Amino acid sequence: MTTSFRPGDPGYDDYRKPLNPELDPRPTLVVRAETTDDVRAAVRTAHEQSLPFAVQATGHGTHVAHDGALLLNTSAMTSVLVDPVRRVARVAPGTRWGDVLRAAAPFGLAPLSGSSPDVGVTGYTVGGGLGWLARAHGLACDSVLRAQVVTADGVLRTADADRHPDLFWALRGGGGSFGVVTGLEFRLYPIPAVLAGAVTFDRSRAADVLAFYRHWIDRIPDALSTAIVLTRDNTMTIKAMYAGDASDGRRLLSPLFTAAGPAVTDTMNVLPYADAAMGGTFARTFDQVTTLDDDLTAALAAEPDCTVEIRHWGGRIATDEGAAAHRDAPLSVILDRVPTATTAAALTRRGHGSSFLNFLPDPSRTATAFTAANWSTLRSVKAAYDPANFFSTGHTVPPTTVTQAA
Repeated sequence: MTTSFRPGDPGYDDYRKPLNPELDPRPTLVVRAETTDDVRAAVRTAHEQSLPFAVQATGHGTHVAHDGALLLNTSAMTSVLVDPVRRVARVAPGTRWGDVLRAAAPFGLAPLSGSSPDVGVTGYTVGGGLGWLARAHGLACDSVLRAQVVTADGVLRTADADRHPDLFWALRGGGGSFGVVTGLEFRLYPIPAVLAGAVTFDRSRAADVLAFYRHWIDRIPDALSTAIVLTRDNTMTIKAMYAGDASDGRRLLSPLFTAAGPAVTDTMNVLPYADAAMGGTFARTFDQVTTLDDDLTAALAAEPDCTVEIRHWGGRIATDEGAAAHRDAPLSVILDRVPTATTAAALTRRGHGSSFLNFLPDPSRTATAFTAANWSTLRSVKAAYDPANFFSTGHTVPPTTVTQAA
């Protein structure tokens, strides 16, 4: 049963707020949906009352305040159904990764989840979904088999390889600009346990370690994913996950650990994949680079009062199966604040100037998450399913030709 809240109603404040504490949205109406029919009714209501329309589940992907909008909250729509024979999971739109992990683990299966079990499955997946198994199995959006989506006309559609294939392509990495996804079906993988964790070192060798890292990553298998994190407290952390034999994983990582010097802490261990919460870095600044040249390495190592994360991509990430783009870069660089002039100049020289929806807090830069060809195709798909740009909040793809809503 649907429940709605207006300003001043009990429950309004509970369901309007996103995860970002800097945002204090004041929607005209909050609709808490429990069924697909509730979602369709919310779309019709927004049309009837000429209200902007926004969707929120866990609130992780909300980057703008939806003032004056109808805010559809799907957090009550949670369910997971695992088919262990087909190795497939089917989820409702409010489902978090922790729900899927718990459901899949008894069968020795794993989803292509992200760094936190609290993140919502749907928003993460339609935004691309770069997880710690991505080098071996691709982005989360690549594993989607089918999507149920309520489009701007209030119609529930099934999108897959055979039905609405253009919409299916767009939903795999193109973001939530094409409809309200009310169900996803995606592949699971036989990965009961992994070698995962973090080893922390003093930051004094950071420049040398990054210089070593740029060549070391060319020699490792796709089953190994790593990131180097430089923190404000003058430490350097190497995070890693290996979906294979633990002794092989330790052997592969040993040269990198040796280059980093004596370990301060070491949490690397064999554990169920469902327990491997790797954490992440807020991406105030994001770019992708082809290599860590000397200037960029020195700049990142010296970046003060900042958390810097350098992450290895490659492997199956480069598979181009959906709208998610910029897959061929081997490395990404994330800073949790605006970089110094020196680092900004080094990124300008070596960076691609690209972004990735899961790491993009600025919706005005949505186009930078796609190649020119993918952006053009996305706009055409948008024109086919949402020509009046009804879904116009957040990471919006404008239709090729915007028309006025009736």
